[in-house]
Amino acid sequence: MKTTVDVLVQKYGGTSLQTLDHVRHAAVRIAEARRRGSAVAVVVSARGSRTDDLLRLAADVGAADPSRELDQLLAVGESESAALMALTLNALGVPAVSLTGPQAGVHTTDRHGDALIASIEAVRVREALDRGEVAVVTGFQGVDRAGDIATLGRGGSDTTAVALAARLRASACEIYTDVDGVFSADPRILPAARCLPWVQPGVMAEMAFAGARVLHTRCIELAAMEGVEVRVRNASSQAPGTTVVDREEIRPLETRRAVVAVTHDTDVARVLVHCRDSHRDLAPEVFGVLAASGTVVDLVARSGPYENEFRMGFTIRRSQVDAVRDALHELTARFGGGVHFDENVGKVSVVGMGLLSRPEYTARLMAALAAAGIPTSWISTSQMRLSVIVPRERTVDAVETLHREFHLDRPEPVVTSVRSAIV
Repeated sequence: MKTTVDVLVQKYGGTSLQTLDHVRHAAVRIAEARRRGSAVAVVVSARGSRTDDLLRLAADVGAADPSRELDQLLAVGESESAALMALTLNALGVPAVSLTGPQAGVHTTDRHGDALIASIEAVRVREALDRGEVAVVTGFQGVDRAGDIATLGRGGSDTTAVALAARLRASACEIYTDVDGVFSADPRILPAARCLPWVQPGVMAEMAFAGARVLHTRCIELAAMEGVEVRVRNASSQAPGTTVVDREEIRPLETRRAVVAVTHDTDVARVLVHCRDSHRDLAPEVFGVLAASGTVVDLVARSGPYENEFRMGFTIRRSQVDAVRDALHELTARFGGGVHFDENVGKVSVVGMGLLSRPEYTARLMAALAAAGIPTSWISTSQMRLSVIVPRERTVDAVETLHREFHLDRPEPVVTSVRSAIV
């Protein structure tokens, strides 16, 4: 079998491999894809809570911070999954070989715990496919310039799968998880949420950044750049799932629904920075502190040049507060200022296309939340996302309110005329 035949990349997450029955079920699905004529490369995550268990072990010996040795430890989870999957496939009569990230030629940057994929050689993956074998590759890991294992951080296995699909010029990258696809809201908190058959990559990237947990932003950004078709499917069913791809022939017309989904994120903290010296612009130093720790920033606002003091507000992940707390306190104290962290907030976002061009959508969002008695503070608007900060305990209420306000529990309306009204 040569790799000139159709290549399919499948990725199985931790919940899809949690038990041996899950592993066998995934192996059967892989075997079926191979029987249909595809050369199959598989990317696997650590099984179940294996990564969390390893992190707890590291914490128990006082070594929870990212480091070379922690990456050595965490890589065990994916290596176990890959070897177990290859053994299961071979037992089914399907020839398979497991490859670690370094063996598969995944080269990364040098940041332990949050490395980026620099390149994938995939020589041994291609050789395995040419021999008619299934190549089972560990996600979440690669090798840095020093020759050491480096892990990829959040969404690392999804990103590995998409990067491998791009390198192999695969027809698609199928991401198998524990839900039926990408929904109009989190179905775990909102039963009325609908599974979306198709989502544009740009919209999906905004959904991921704003809190949708099905796919990670890095994975979708890479898929969009490389033109990889991503299919999100349930590992436990035959549901068609959601396809994430930019298809010109099915792009929405102006008269179709602009709002696609409502997402939420409770891993959020508001940060307020102030300094009495109105002539001191702390913004470059503040962003330098955040960048040094890899902290993602959203919803930024700041004072202007003619105000009496420097003030700046922004949101970061609540899980990253400890990484920047001391540095921001030290920075602001040097100039007679201070910093305040509010961790009792959530972010709710309406995601779609052309939202900034439709100011009535922002008005509807604010009016709906006000009518529901949900307080709001900061708001950010763009063509693809309207985000608002609400009290953390009202986050789910806000999702339900906006999902209902924008009629996302209803199927996409069929457009029969250019005069059709916007929903």
